[in-house]
Amino acid sequence: MGDAFGLVYCLAKEEDYEQVMKICTSKDYNGLDYLPAFFHRWLKEPGRIVLLAWMKDRVVALESALLVDGGQTVVFQGRRVVSDLRGSGIAGVLHSHVTSYIRSQYPEVCAVRMSRGDHPSERILSKYRLVAKEAIVSVCCEAADLSAFITELRSKTHSSCRGAVTLSQHQAETLILSDHVISNLLPGKTIINDWEPLKPVEANLEVLRRRELTFIADHESEPSALSLGTPPYAVPYRHDALRVNINIFGHNLVSVCAVFLAQLEALQPKVTGFLILQTYLNPAVWEGFRQFCQNNSRVSFLRDYWEDVILESDL
Repeated sequence: MGDAFGLVYCLAKEEDYEQVMKICTSKDYNGLDYLPAFFHRWLKEPGRIVLLAWMKDRVVALESALLVDGGQTVVFQGRRVVSDLRGSGIAGVLHSHVTSYIRSQYPEVCAVRMSRGDHPSERILSKYRLVAKEAIVSVCCEAADLSAFITELRSKTHSSCRGAVTLSQHQAETLILSDHVISNLLPGKTIINDWEPLKPVEANLEVLRRRELTFIADHESEPSALSLGTPPYAVPYRHDALRVNINIFGHNLVSVCAVFLAQLEALQPKVTGFLILQTYLNPAVWEGFRQFCQNNSRVSFLRDYWEDVILESDL
């Protein structure tokens, strides 16, 4: 199928990897691009499509969509356009094609959801509902310096607040579905893993299981803070760079800091090389949390205040 750009669309295959990697540059996402690490996993994931736009003999754009909420919603992810064609309108044309594909192949889908790392314009907000947002603290360090950072943070934390609990999958899922967590902790009643927004419903638990997350809370029942930590994955920032994402849900700064510290302690044995840590939290605790992370342990801040914004619209 073609269009005014002469594009041809097809579902991605394993052998397209090298072509897809040519879309990406080392500067995309400030060197933190997840696509090289996620591409092969995405092709195997149930309920996910990855569509490519070809122009002549090269891939020029990509977008993925994941079916969630029991098949009622799609989450759009990973939109990319090759650097020499950015700003040409190809991204919008591909997105329209992906949307049409979803409508034809999955007629039960009635809503779309996406995450953005910038403040949405009035034009965007006229098309989408603002569901939730998180503030982000980004830090980086040599993995060898993580131990000193943990020790320094531990010295700032009152001993009575160090009792964070690593949850089993069953415990975590029970909490995620609980009225207490949904009503009091989750932003916009949305469970967000990395940049992936899901409704806290039974049908989405399988998606979370695939992510092999570390769940830590300050209490096993009715917690003040609940956190999800991703496994480390390689990013282009440096040849040995690993990215880790921690989403923390809660309004109590002391509890948020306690579960963050516990996530670092769980992470430490798993990492070598250079570590980039992105922590997503309630904007109300961002300033206090950033002050908590000030250190003399050679852990640096990558950037100042920024947010991820969750948008939704009807299909």
